[in-house]
Amino acid sequence: MLSNPSKLLFAFTLISGTIVSISANSWFGAWIGLEINLLSFIPLMTNSTNLMSTEASLKYFLTQALASATLLFTVTFASLVFSSPATLLTSNIFLNTLVSSSLLLKMGAAPLHFWFPGVMEGLSWMNGLVLMTWQKIAPLMLLTYNLSLNVFTSFVIISSVVVGSLGGLNQTSLRKILAYSSINHLGWMTAALMVSENLWNLYFLTYTFLTTSIIFTLHSFSISHLNQSFSSNSTPPTIKFALFTTLLSLGGLPPFLGFLPKWIIIQALTNTEMKLIITLMVVMTLITLFYYLRVGFSAFMLSYSENLWSTPTNYVNWTYTTCLILAMLSTLGLTVCSLIYHTL
Repeated sequence: MLSNPSKLLFAFTLISGTIVSISANSWFGAWIGLEINLLSFIPLMTNSTNLMSTEASLKYFLTQALASATLLFTVTFASLVFSSPATLLTSNIFLNTLVSSSLLLKMGAAPLHFWFPGVMEGLSWMNGLVLMTWQKIAPLMLLTYNLSLNVFTSFVIISSVVVGSLGGLNQTSLRKILAYSSINHLGWMTAALMVSENLWNLYFLTYTFLTTSIIFTLHSFSISHLNQSFSSNSTPPTIKFALFTTLLSLGGLPPFLGFLPKWIIIQALTNTEMKLIITLMVVMTLITLFYYLRVGFSAFMLSYSENLWSTPTNYVNWTYTTCLILAMLSTLGLTVCSLIYHTL
């Protein structure tokens, strides 16, 4: 991804664009930061060795340009017609919904998710990691300014969780599986925004750590599809098991670290009497756990098969060690957090 100095420059401006957006004191400044971020990520996406990256770059540019134009026109209209656009955006339901929709389109939340799996399919693993984590920071932060609990927000939460759960069922590409998983997690993050910004920060940090662990493993061992995780003899069984446990942690299975933020969100939403929404979110998360199980099934099989003519390889290197450490952190993280909490 950072193979030459120009890409290093674009990576720096990508980070700068996000910082400009989240620190801007006006919607126009936030729009400028989003544009800097967009125009920095497009060159990073292009790759001469990957023919699908050009198509992904075009899809990403068109959808992001549409979202940016909607955001700019809405804010400009509010500032021209009304004296206090910042207050109006929170009081006028129509303009509020338009601004929220443009930000939801930027980060790929359902029902405006149509571009996200297709773009993910054409990217390298490292670019996909940036798209699933860093590119969501600015839209989510801006969403906190004018998002309130109403029918539109409830619809976005439920549709994101449902689409993210059902969309990954018939996929064989791990990129698309992680893309639909990201849409599902966006539903949880939007629900966390309704309760507390600190809660959203905790969820996002946990999600970023687990996604980074999974993508580092998949990138290191060149795994892109389900059949590779099933039958590849070049991947050691311990790495398959580490990938499996990290995926279950990302899905929110109770013994693992990924359950911690979901546990807190479930408790917080229960206190705010949002029992129907939280029930749907928990049920749909069970479906995501099902297709995570499919990915890691070969790692958990008791009858592991290996060809007799496959040459033994010395797997103990820094990549192997890092993958195991990341998997251990995701597996034991909830236990450690609980011990620290009870100790303090």
